[in-house]
Amino acid sequence: MIPQPSRRFVTLGLGGLVAACAAQAGGSAFAASPRPQKRAALTAMKAATRFMTDKVAHQGGFVWSYLPDFSRRWGEMEAKPSMIWVQPPGTGTMGHAFLDAYHATGDAQFWRAAEAAAKALIAGQHPSGGWNYLIDTAGEASIRDWYDTIGANGWRLEEFQHYYGNATFDDAGTSEAMQLILRMYLEKREEAYLPALERSIRFVLDSQYPVGGWPQRYPRVPAAGLHGLPDYTGYITFNDDVAGENIKFLVMVYQTLGDTRVLEPIRRAMDCFVVTQQPQPQPAWGLQHTVDDLKPAGARSYEPKSFVSHTTGINCASLMTFYELTGDAKYLARVGEALDWIDKIRLPANLVKDGREFPTFLEIGTDKPMFLHRRGSNVVNGQYYLNDDPTGVVVHYGSTRAIQLAALRARLARLKAMSGEEASKNSPLKAKGLQLPRFFTTQNIEVSDLNAEEGRVAPAAPTEDRVARLVSTLGADGYWVTPLRETSHPYAGPGSPTPAPGDFSQTRVGDATDTSPYITDQPVGGISVAAYIQNMAVLSQYVGD
Repeated sequence: MIPQPSRRFVTLGLGGLVAACAAQAGGSAFAASPRPQKRAALTAMKAATRFMTDKVAHQGGFVWSYLPDFSRRWGEMEAKPSMIWVQPPGTGTMGHAFLDAYHATGDAQFWRAAEAAAKALIAGQHPSGGWNYLIDTAGEASIRDWYDTIGANGWRLEEFQHYYGNATFDDAGTSEAMQLILRMYLEKREEAYLPALERSIRFVLDSQYPVGGWPQRYPRVPAAGLHGLPDYTGYITFNDDVAGENIKFLVMVYQTLGDTRVLEPIRRAMDCFVVTQQPQPQPAWGLQHTVDDLKPAGARSYEPKSFVSHTTGINCASLMTFYELTGDAKYLARVGEALDWIDKIRLPANLVKDGREFPTFLEIGTDKPMFLHRRGSNVVNGQYYLNDDPTGVVVHYGSTRAIQLAALRARLARLKAMSGEEASKNSPLKAKGLQLPRFFTTQNIEVSDLNAEEGRVAPAAPTEDRVARLVSTLGADGYWVTPLRETSHPYAGPGSPTPAPGDFSQTRVGDATDTSPYITDQPVGGISVAAYIQNMAVLSQYVGD
């Protein structure tokens, strides 16, 4: 059972956790100022939320975007009317936005909305305690039908081409849902949230491997791999910060509930980063690693068995955070080697575009860059392949990456100059009485929603001009009309074995049977959950004290 909480939790990305604790963050991220439009801003918040809860929500939950007449709707792929989305910016993100608005105003309307979102997630929680990318309230037959039709024909979205029937750590959906349930429980200490919260904690603990890492999906379901490859969902997963998100949640559980059973799993998880770093001359990491020999492993057909530049950079940053959490110098011991390796694989200047200086995939044993291509027109006849040609690469998955190497080196130097005791003095594993930031959605929230600019929900500062624009542009129906750049082909049956005419090598979508979302040059004004979350974050900060 979960002990009664004695402290409040910090909901932040793992990298910012220690810094926020040191700052004792408790208010808006922006300086307070006179708020002459406070009444108008609150009116807009209430109207926009009424529209979302009364007109848009399905049993308290949301997908990502909707046509104005609700004839079509999308999460990462087109959704049925009976579906809600867990993957951000979905139902969990909306729950956090509602709770932020409640913190800013004390208005019960927002609390009721947050309750409905949390209850929608609890209703769709897998018995193991985690969540899938989506929930279908119509039941098992309906979700299987979706996977067999829309999911199976999304050429570039291989994670939806097979229905596992279990839960996933991918894309932070489970993490965000767990954080919302924890946050809701801590707000009023309502025991109704305890069973779901306990299941969430047990899910993270039960799914952890003895070596400390986590699989992408759990419980393990025997499954044949797609496209002739082994099933990758049981490998130790670093991709999409699976390990970092789970460590963050366990730290929050300890900090708020005093639950000591999470301490050993936290330490074991951090140690997994150490033992999976490979030896010289390639002291790096892959997206995933095998459980038996801890070597890099492949995942989807466009994610080969390789070393991965951005994953290595992210893991270096995580190891530095672990030093700030624990003061243990072993987490810094080989970070410099990994940063030197990243520097060594830098691309020639003529291949650098938009600051993306590093190849994504590096061949094991040689460090040769591998560039991603595809041929064909749909999931049936299409194929992804890699070679050494940097031209004509796919556009939906980057073959090159931007890594802030200088900043990582500077941070490492700063931490090495500090004793472990000094570096970890504000650690949430050591400090007491740390306060919860009032707002969750003022952070940059990384998403896969093509309607969100640059792949994130990034709220702006609540200036008078910004607030005035939001108040004045709220439509008469109660929503901010948003150009829906994302669309998709309606399901039209399985793809043909014969490629359709045309070149689909550098498009987000293939022929008319490919259900993958893509960016249209004729966007339609519609309803965007990401826009609501972003705009409400601005208004919540503005009206809050």
